[in-house]
Amino acid sequence: MGAFISWIQDALAKNGGENQDGSSSSLSGMISTLVPVLVLSAVYFVIWLIARRSQTRFYEPRAYLGSLRPYQRSPALPNKGWFDWIGPFWRIPDETTLRHQSLDAYLFIRYLKVCAIIAFVSLCITWPILFPVNATGGGTLKELDILSFGNVDKDTHKNYFYAHCFVGWAVYGFIMYMITRELIFYVNIRNAFFNHPNYAQRISSRTVLFTNVPEDYLNESRLHVMYPGLIRQIWIAGDVKELEEDVKKRDETALKLEKGHVSLIKAVNKARAKEMKKKGGDASEEEQVQVARDAETGNIASRWVPDKKRPSHRLGFLGLLGKKVDTIEWGRSELKESIPKVQAAQDAYLAGNYKKVPAVFIEFNTQSDAQNAYQRVTHHTALHMDPKAVGIQPQDVIWKNLGLPWWQLVIRRYAVYAAVTALIVFWAIPVAIIGVISSVNTIKSLPGLTWIGDIPPVILGVVSNLLPSVALAILMSLVPVFMRGFSHLAGAKTNTEAELFCQQAYFVFQVIQVFLVRSISNAFTESIVEIAQDTSKVLPLLSENIPKAANFYISYFIVQGLTIAIGTLTQVVGLFVFRLLYKYLSGTPRALFQKWTSLAGVLWGSILPVYTNIVVIGITYSVIAPLMLFWSTLGLFLFYLAYRYNMIFVSQTTVDTKGLIYPRALKQLFVGVYLGELCIFALFIIATAPGPAVLMAAFIIFTILYNITLLKTFAPLLRGLPNSLDAESQLAAGHLGTAGGANPAIDLQKAEAAEKGTNGNGASASNGANGAHANGESAGAPTVAKQGNIFQRFLKPWIYSDYHVLQKLIPTDDSSDINTMSVEAASRAYLPPAAYTPVPNLWIPEDIAGVSKQEIAETSKIIPITDEGCTLDAKNTMHWDEENARPPVYTEKPEY
Repeated sequence: MGAFISWIQDALAKNGGENQDGSSSSLSGMISTLVPVLVLSAVYFVIWLIARRSQTRFYEPRAYLGSLRPYQRSPALPNKGWFDWIGPFWRIPDETTLRHQSLDAYLFIRYLKVCAIIAFVSLCITWPILFPVNATGGGTLKELDILSFGNVDKDTHKNYFYAHCFVGWAVYGFIMYMITRELIFYVNIRNAFFNHPNYAQRISSRTVLFTNVPEDYLNESRLHVMYPGLIRQIWIAGDVKELEEDVKKRDETALKLEKGHVSLIKAVNKARAKEMKKKGGDASEEEQVQVARDAETGNIASRWVPDKKRPSHRLGFLGLLGKKVDTIEWGRSELKESIPKVQAAQDAYLAGNYKKVPAVFIEFNTQSDAQNAYQRVTHHTALHMDPKAVGIQPQDVIWKNLGLPWWQLVIRRYAVYAAVTALIVFWAIPVAIIGVISSVNTIKSLPGLTWIGDIPPVILGVVSNLLPSVALAILMSLVPVFMRGFSHLAGAKTNTEAELFCQQAYFVFQVIQVFLVRSISNAFTESIVEIAQDTSKVLPLLSENIPKAANFYISYFIVQGLTIAIGTLTQVVGLFVFRLLYKYLSGTPRALFQKWTSLAGVLWGSILPVYTNIVVIGITYSVIAPLMLFWSTLGLFLFYLAYRYNMIFVSQTTVDTKGLIYPRALKQLFVGVYLGELCIFALFIIATAPGPAVLMAAFIIFTILYNITLLKTFAPLLRGLPNSLDAESQLAAGHLGTAGGANPAIDLQKAEAAEKGTNGNGASASNGANGAHANGESAGAPTVAKQGNIFQRFLKPWIYSDYHVLQKLIPTDDSSDINTMSVEAASRAYLPPAAYTPVPNLWIPEDIAGVSKQEIAETSKIIPITDEGCTLDAKNTMHWDEENARPPVYTEKPEY
């Protein structure tokens, strides 16, 4: 070790001790990152302003697509001018996403807004106090670093640390209040949403999934005994692995046959058009007679396309090896065998002839009955008929995991925990490399790296600031794929469970790798030269350089807040890819329809941890390096605007967790509070400031106790519905009673409040969150003026955002559309899709030569096929009704 230190010291002597005079590149680094990011963001935004006027399908599909139900469509924005959309967009309430999309989408954009408020208020608390304190702290730091904690000299200005202590109390106390406030809001909005007829009348709201069911309870009679008179339907899950493979093979063969038909029709059409062009345009009378004769003899295609040029493929690996076959003839032959085989297997399953697995779906008569069954202990033996899930959509079920026994779930869970831990640990290697790259101004003094000093400062600034930030963002995008895969291996029964697992695991990954490893590696890299000269300076140097590590995150926030936020809104690359895929790579009518009507999906487990980590970083550095709060506030606000636009007009929720992502994200903010408090406490210890250290230690204990109490208080309310909602519903409907010794005066007071449109505490029933007006009104409830000022609404969420107030956010005019479902659809709601999925209806374009009619005549003997709703012109371009978007292959999906 001594030889290593001597080696570095000799190198420093030769290089004149560069970078050891307290110089800083924080300002130049920030500018080096900001300028190219601003230019790129401006270019993207200008392209978006131009493109959104003509590319309505891509930039405003939720207001345009005919395949959406009326209640799923958003109000259209004006697009005649460049900026005439800004006012209408700003006036659209956030609650629009709640009415037209999902509870998750609404809570997500609310989360971004709440986090932006946290960052802004923290900025208002810290800047007026800590900027003067840090700037006059007697330190030797330069540029923007003088505004950080590290510029306070521990020997001459030790009392300055009290300012950091009490400001930390204020900031972290406010954050804890905001978490509490939003948990109250979440419980009330969730109760209002679930208790509304739009949701309460759905099958999913009344259905409970029981897993790990003992074999003797896989019996409908026994289950009816458990819940006498409460059960409407029972679905006992079965093993459909073999059936799923058969259905998948059948459908793949059908779609391959469809593609073969389309290829043949296009080949004939192209050859015919070429021949007609040689003859001068339109078909002659002789040509028309020949076409009619070919149609009668079944030789239209063979006249224009020889047999060797008909659509074909190979049966081997990836269609590259093996025997070569005619795609159409092969497809017909395969389907002639597979369709009856699959149908027989499906009939057998529906008749009850299948191997049962330990999982049961029970639909109860009412949502209240389902909630009572969900919240009660079901079985007298541990790990049996548990875990349970309520309110799950059929498409949300991971059917292959229903058959896993409880002991295998335990093993899988801990194996996955080990795998996630290993991934986090070993991922530190590339992240640490990125951290070293961002500190090139320091490591250029080390032996063998002095050539870095010859690089122009502008390029060096980009390499050390912009490049690491972009590289880190790309690296992190790969992680959710692994985490989601791990959740399935762990035995997740639903996609909601898998998404929540991904959200939790990816957040841990983000905090450790993007934040902690990066901060520690940066602080150590900045200090390694001086530590090598004097090892006794380890702690003082770390206390000085940990705040300076915020410089990297300023660049990270600039990249995230400007480039990524603008990119999320504009999606310039996405527009190019969409037009390319739709115009050139969608070779069948079905592909055109699917590409045109498929909205961009949002996976909460992939995006929420990223923004939660950004907030955690901002919270941690809010007192240590408060300058970061400006970029944190700006970035989060831009993300709020970008995702607000996307959630209202562009995207759709891929996995609907019914709001469960929100309390988990809120509770994760405590990580930032703990890290911030511990960092300040450690810095006080290093600075030998016992007074501030003791005060901060006391506040850490208070935070722990508050956190424990908060979690214990809200835990029962985050997943289940309280029984009191039934009474509240009757109250709202006017069914009031005084049974059980209730006070008639209280009932009368509540009745008068209900008639006046208030909640009995002066809160208007037309107020939304924070008193925001909501367009959706409950039936029969009059609209009244807002009650309470902005501070009262903010400080008393239990009054101004209570259950009765938030009921007004839920629309009431869509329940008839949402809950219309056929008896057949209801009876198969929780059957595995493989047990009833019919053979696909093939869709091919109609051509002038009549090949489509000829192919339909032959193929329809085996599988349904049509050429309605799509035509092929002379240029081989397919045309279909994009505006209506309801072709023959369209099926209305039931709202379970």
